[in-house]
Amino acid sequence: MHGHKRVLVTGGTGFLGSFLCERLLREGNDVLCVDNYYTGSRDNVLHLLDDPRFEVLRHDITFPLYVEVDEIYNLACPASPVHYQHDPVQTVKTNVHGAINMLGLAKRTKAKIFQASTSEVYGDPAVHPQPEEYRGSVNPIGPRACYDEGKRCAETLFFDYHRQYGVEIRVARIFNTYGPRMQTNDGRVVSNFIVQALQNEPITIFGNGTQTRSFCYVDDLIEGFLRLMGAPAGVTGPINLGNPGEFQVRELAEMVIEMTGSKSRIVYNPLPMDDPTQRKPDISRAQQDLGWQPKVNLREGLERTIAYFEWKLSGGLKNRIGVNSWQEPYPHLAAPSVEVTAPGAIR
Repeated sequence: MHGHKRVLVTGGTGFLGSFLCERLLREGNDVLCVDNYYTGSRDNVLHLLDDPRFEVLRHDITFPLYVEVDEIYNLACPASPVHYQHDPVQTVKTNVHGAINMLGLAKRTKAKIFQASTSEVYGDPAVHPQPEEYRGSVNPIGPRACYDEGKRCAETLFFDYHRQYGVEIRVARIFNTYGPRMQTNDGRVVSNFIVQALQNEPITIFGNGTQTRSFCYVDDLIEGFLRLMGAPAGVTGPINLGNPGEFQVRELAEMVIEMTGSKSRIVYNPLPMDDPTQRKPDISRAQQDLGWQPKVNLREGLERTIAYFEWKLSGGLKNRIGVNSWQEPYPHLAAPSVEVTAPGAIR
């Protein structure tokens, strides 16, 4: 679809990055996966390591990188509050210094470059749903600012490099995304609820549970990435990528309890500072410019994600026999000799 290219993916062993690397390889590209493993995991790409077109490099993009590539996907940055607030200074550096280094690489190699921005640039929005024209309501000195303002500054850098140096850019604003390969301890609402439910622990809701989120399954998001990167040069973004289906957090908790057959009860804790009360993307621009919209509904995506966490929490023993990691057979490798489908998994 996109032809053979040399593609760099920063944050490539992370949740989104690993799926992107796999998809790019399926498209016939050479992929250089770069990660410092702050939140990424080599386990996410183990099934790709025998592909001769795939290479992994441990590197922190706050330092320059000298490689030859045709395209760059800049996904490097911890994305959950638990992780990006653990070292907020490093989060800012990753967003700002990392963007400068990757843009400098794109300028030198004349590569097209994609920035994984975020719906957090809208802050706690006063406009609902959030269109790309909305400039947001962000607290620049709050505990989330290292991520929110770091991503906003990265967007500024991308458009300045585009205007000043002619770098070909693409900017996607990513809304809540979920799926297999999320970490069990990343603090995101979907993974939190599933892990708590599978262990019959209390499901923790911050606030009264009426705050809303929109949940996009990972496969849909990766399709949006490729469509944006393959769009005509005038389509720079920013473009919202997310599922416009809107759910209260309490609804999600109840759905997870029901789908897992859990005995968990719901408990409520105070809402963290600057936590947004509403999240819903206006995806009109993505529909018009990319012909993109999500296809996987929340229940279907949760079935796949629950199956993954069942496997993960069992230490890789519960759901599949003779398979070292929870992955579909990769087309460039021999299929496993014995395979058992996880209960509830969609095939």
